[in-house]
Amino acid sequence: MQKISLHVRDLLSDRSGLAAVEFAMIFPIMVVLYFGVVEFSSAIAVDRKATQVARTLSDLTSQSMTVADTDIKNFGEAAKAIMTPYPPSPLVSSITEVYIDKVSGVARVQWSKGLTIGPTGDVSIAAAAPHNPGDVVTLPLALVAAKGTFVIWSEVSYQYTPAIGIVLTSLPPFRDVAYTRPRLVLCVTYPTAGLSDCAAPK
Repeated sequence: MQKISLHVRDLLSDRSGLAAVEFAMIFPIMVVLYFGVVEFSSAIAVDRKATQVARTLSDLTSQSMTVADTDIKNFGEAAKAIMTPYPPSPLVSSITEVYIDKVSGVARVQWSKGLTIGPTGDVSIAAAAPHNPGDVVTLPLALVAAKGTFVIWSEVSYQYTPAIGIVLTSLPPFRDVAYTRPRLVLCVTYPTAGLSDCAAPK
C-alpha cells in the first residue's frame, strides 16, 4: 500500500507533458478563431467591393452624355474587374435614371437597365429591367429636395459564399446603392431604349 501511495503521489506531482495537454485543449479554439478571422475579413472585403461597384457604375454613367447597350456592358466589365479576386457571377447590378418632378417632387424612372454576369464571366444586359419607365421610386429626401433634376441611381447585390464555412455558413446578400447627378448634360439619354431626349416620364 505504501508503494502504491508513493506511485500515486509521484503521478500527481508529475508535470511532464503538461504543455502538450494544454495545447491539445486550446488547439481547436485556435483553429476556429483563425478561420473566423479569415472569413470575416473576406466578407468585409467583398462588402467594400460591392460598395465600390455601386459607386463606379453610377459615376461612369453620370460622366456620359448618352449611353448605349455597349456602354452598359463596358460598365459591367469594370464592375467585374473591381470584384477580382472574388468570383463576379453572384453580382447583380442595375443602373437607373430617375427624374424628380419639378412640381410634386415625385421621383419617376426615366430608363433602367440591369446587368448580369454569367458563370463564365460574360457580362450581359438583363432580359428584364429592374424598373419600368414611369415607375414611382423612393429616393433619399436630400435628393428629392432638388426638384426638376435627374439622378443616376445604381443598385448592387452580391451573394457572398464563405470559402471555408466553418464560422460563417451563410450570409444575406450584400447590398448597396449610389446616387450621382449627370455632370455634362441635364440628363443621360439612352437612345437604344428609345429615350433620346430629356422629356419627363409620364
